[in-house]
Amino acid sequence: MTDQEKDKTGAENDQASVEAGPSKGNEQAKDDEQEMLLPKINFSTFIFSLNSSALVHLGIVDDPSIGKKVKNLPMAKQTIDILAILEEKSKGNLTMDEEQMLKNILYDLRILYIKEKE
Repeated sequence: MTDQEKDKTGAENDQASVEAGPSKGNEQAKDDEQEMLLPKINFSTFIFSLNSSALVHLGIVDDPSIGKKVKNLPMAKQTIDILAILEEKSKGNLTMDEEQMLKNILYDLRILYIKEKE
């Protein structure tokens, strides 16, 4: 087989792949790409996620679904209470950094909640 025939056969195979739609390899690549955009899930990212939710409910940060600040103090209190439960139930099982982070986040959120409630 000559080089020209190989090139032609390769081009035909490429065209057949395009016509057949995305291959499993392409789907896997898309999944891998999406996973790279998301932060690694661990205790710290979970706590930061709850912190972000509380800040949205406190009206400190824009609600990403509507693009503006909206206060929902009962939801803010519930999120803060969930963080407090996690602090209590995970006592002795966290690293020093995780424990300090959770303590600081709870302190800050409680202060913000009190100020927003006044």
